[in-house]
Amino acid sequence: MITILGPTASGKTPVAAHLAAEIGGEVISADSRQVYRRMDIGTGKDLEDYTVDGQQIPCHLIDIREPGTKYNLFEYQQDFFDAYQNIRGRGAVPILCGGTGLYIEAVLKGYHLSPVPQNQALRDSLEGKSLAELTSMLTQLKAKTGSNMHNTTDVDSCQRAVRAIEIETYNIENPTPRRELPPVDSLIIGLDIDRELRREKITRRLKARLDEGMVDEVKSLLEEGIPADDLIYYGLEYKFVTEYLTGKTTYDEMYTRLEIAIHQFAKRQMTWFRGMERRGFKINWIDATLPMDDKISQIRRLMELQYQ
Repeated sequence: MITILGPTASGKTPVAAHLAAEIGGEVISADSRQVYRRMDIGTGKDLEDYTVDGQQIPCHLIDIREPGTKYNLFEYQQDFFDAYQNIRGRGAVPILCGGTGLYIEAVLKGYHLSPVPQNQALRDSLEGKSLAELTSMLTQLKAKTGSNMHNTTDVDSCQRAVRAIEIETYNIENPTPRRELPPVDSLIIGLDIDRELRREKITRRLKARLDEGMVDEVKSLLEEGIPADDLIYYGLEYKFVTEYLTGKTTYDEMYTRLEIAIHQFAKRQMTWFRGMERRGFKINWIDATLPMDDKISQIRRLMELQYQ
């Protein structure tokens, strides 16, 4: 398997799709929000990137859940493994591509996970606590369990923090056998992008997504009857646009806060990837600004060295 990772706006999807076109590959998304249908602009699905020279590249784990549902790491790990085995069984090359570091690390390392039910009593006891208070509680729980399985990249709302606390609490109180899926051997490619260029691309992309109708996308989800709290749970674009649409902020406040949040998100993604390197993963970084042919050539050379 080939894994292509990098921060938001580094151009992962086009690289994965072009590589797939060359080597007979299929892409498995490693994005915690692209699993949701009709959440296209805000999650940056960029589905047109999966067409290369007229060839449609198969992609997996996109548009597999309804908005308003809570998709978790346990489900992702199983869905990934099913897709991985299916692709391998057809003689194609799986290409894992995304920026959710926790999802990537979980499937490469073969995390042993158990499903965790909702704990309404715990949720009620946490009602009204601030994100800072919840984050502090989560940090203390993780210190007890020695867990690194909750990516702070995604704990950017109270709902997400509550769910993370719920999982850690359950695992302390219910030490049960966990599902075991094997680790996956993979050549890992990281797209390295200069910080200032990344910031520039993030700002440009945010403006483009707003022009493409991101606010209308969120508005239509609310009109479907999806609760505002559920959209806020998904974080970033859905959090800030929902707050704007429900009158909690002005448009300008929404834009400013969202832009800052995406920059912070990209920084936390890089922190996670550097942590993966400290935890023993070899990430082969290549320059994200190189022409596509050069990037693909570099990956092909790395593949030859890895699998010769």
